[in-house]
Amino acid sequence: MIYDLQKGSLLKRASAFLLDAILLVIIAVGFAFALSAILDYSKYSDIYSNGIERYSEQYGVDFERIVSQADFEALTDAERQNYEAAINAMNEDEDILNALNAIVKLIVTLTSVSVFLAYAVMEFVLPLIFKNGQTVGKKVFGLGVMRTNGVKISVRALFVRTFLGKYVVETMVPVLVAMMIIFNAIGVMPSPGLFGPIIVLALLIAQIVLVSATKTNSMLHDMIADCVVVDLASQMIFDSDQARVDYITKKDAEEAARSPY
Repeated sequence: MIYDLQKGSLLKRASAFLLDAILLVIIAVGFAFALSAILDYSKYSDIYSNGIERYSEQYGVDFERIVSQADFEALTDAERQNYEAAINAMNEDEDILNALNAIVKLIVTLTSVSVFLAYAVMEFVLPLIFKNGQTVGKKVFGLGVMRTNGVKISVRALFVRTFLGKYVVETMVPVLVAMMIIFNAIGVMPSPGLFGPIIVLALLIAQIVLVSATKTNSMLHDMIADCVVVDLASQMIFDSDQARVDYITKKDAEEAARSPY
């Protein structure tokens, strides 16, 4: 075992990331289904769907066929009038508006909470159980996480790495920007403007630069927590700062004793 940095290869890290990402999505979807049942998402969805269907039949409008400005412009004058009348009627229907607002709030809540819980399981609880910051993917590919000084990752550092780095900065910022763009298109959320996409692009560029330019090839979540991904087959990880100092002192003393000078 070597106490100097033995960083994990990019191929192993990419493979572990893909496996973890697949498992994370599966777990998040499972939590989302469970939470949607608890919060009765289907009730609001049914109210909204039934309202759409009712006004579609009343005004003779096929809302599913009109999904873009080009679709709207392709309608005849009579069809446009019917479409606008149906939209105006729906905008005055409090049941539909309340259901739509509830749906948007629930989607944001379900997404945020389910992803948070998935990260808690995959990136915090399991690494505490497996030790050395190992997720399922890292365990499969023989990788681990330690502090940059060679000491094992602490609970605090793992918390910061998981929830501040991975969940808040790297996941929820892009997700919330995407939601704002999507829901703004139907007029139920403010637009992020250019600021939102610029933030997401800046995060992507920062990740690429950090992985390419840093000595440890670390991503943002590792930089925030002062950690590094290492190859456990060759990396020596110390239990504490003092244990590392004692080992290096002993090793230096042994080398000095073997030296003829």
